[in-house]
Amino acid sequence: MRSSVPSAPCSVASPARLAPPSRTPAPATAPGTQAALAGAGQLDVAAELLALLGDTATEPRPDPQLEALTLAVAADLPVLLWGEPGIGKTAVLNQLAAALDLPLTTVIASVHEPSDFAGLPVVGDDPAVQGVPMAPPDWAVRLVRAGRGLLFLDELSTAPPAVQAALLRVVLERRIGALRLPAGIRIVAAANPRASAADGWELSPPLANRFVHLQWTHDHQVVIRGLGGTWPTATLPRLAPERLPEAVAFARRAVCAFLTARPGLVHRLPDNEARRGGPWPSPRSWDMTLRLIAFATAAESAREVLSMLVRGAVGDGPGLELLASLDRLDLPDPELLLADPVRADLPERGDLRQAVLDGVVEAVRKRLDRARWEAAWQLLVRALETGAPDLVVVPASTLAALRQPDWDLPESIDRLAGVVSLTRRADQVATRVAATAGAGR
Repeated sequence: MRSSVPSAPCSVASPARLAPPSRTPAPATAPGTQAALAGAGQLDVAAELLALLGDTATEPRPDPQLEALTLAVAADLPVLLWGEPGIGKTAVLNQLAAALDLPLTTVIASVHEPSDFAGLPVVGDDPAVQGVPMAPPDWAVRLVRAGRGLLFLDELSTAPPAVQAALLRVVLERRIGALRLPAGIRIVAAANPRASAADGWELSPPLANRFVHLQWTHDHQVVIRGLGGTWPTATLPRLAPERLPEAVAFARRAVCAFLTARPGLVHRLPDNEARRGGPWPSPRSWDMTLRLIAFATAAESAREVLSMLVRGAVGDGPGLELLASLDRLDLPDPELLLADPVRADLPERGDLRQAVLDGVVEAVRKRLDRARWEAAWQLLVRALETGAPDLVVVPASTLAALRQPDWDLPESIDRLAGVVSLTRRADQVATRVAATAGAGR
């Protein structure tokens, strides 16, 4: 704004009025330098804002996905995380490396040549005598020198078939060129589904069968709370030293018993090309499954975590069958139940309770005598008192057919007669209703 004081008439002004105040003149600054100084100041402000955005808190929160990943890594098995882009696979690998105190080495598989994994030939003074060694890349040398670390093979599904073939020895034999990775190195890979991967390829069956496949998803509540300033820090599983022998014995018994009953699942290569790029049963993947069951048992992991691991090794179908058979391994011994039927502890789940009762009746049939037959009736009464009555109908009918002519009916059978007859009458009514309805159509 201009001054409102009127100017003096046009005349020669006195020097005292025209001279500026006495001071040291400031050095001249070029316009470009002034802009640079102003820009530097704004970058400092931006850095402060970034620091505030990065100042977040953490809270303990159980995460089955991270627990499954950690157990597989602890079991020294290669893991492949499948998930959409931006889901947080790389972030979780950084968190895992920090939690396990392992240096993280990231290699983008799709931007490397096969020789980067198989090694580059280096011709020496006399190749005929010394041979031609395969020189490893610098990142492999650093891993070997460190002796421990987490090798992260990212974007695996965008690696062409030639690179996937070169990765076979890396994943299984831990060899890169002439180097062998030490035991302290763990391998984790990540891939996007083919539909969302840039120039994606299906994984070759030999490479896919070397990994434990884990589907990685996000929890929207975790994301929202994290964006609000509090991210979860997962509690890593702890292996109980006193449970190690028991865990190994249980894992061996579980896998061997299952494959004895289902020999066709020892090796089954899927017919579909896409499924060949995922988990499928083979002697190699069953060996991985055995190891995973042992680790999950020693860590006392939840059923959800064990399910992720088993299905990630041999596929959904064989994995779910194995999980169902694991339940039966924990069923009580029929002979112990017959020894003390009054105080028998029966499973609460209906399918498991039915299996126990059927097993007891079968044990009596194989070694039939009156005392065992009467003890089985007492056990059926115990089942009637503590569970659904319909579960005792079939075992009671089978047990009644085992009665010898000179055996008196036990007193306990009176408590079961009403339930059995009532159930049979209900079945007969249901059959008549169904028949009537069918005739009226």
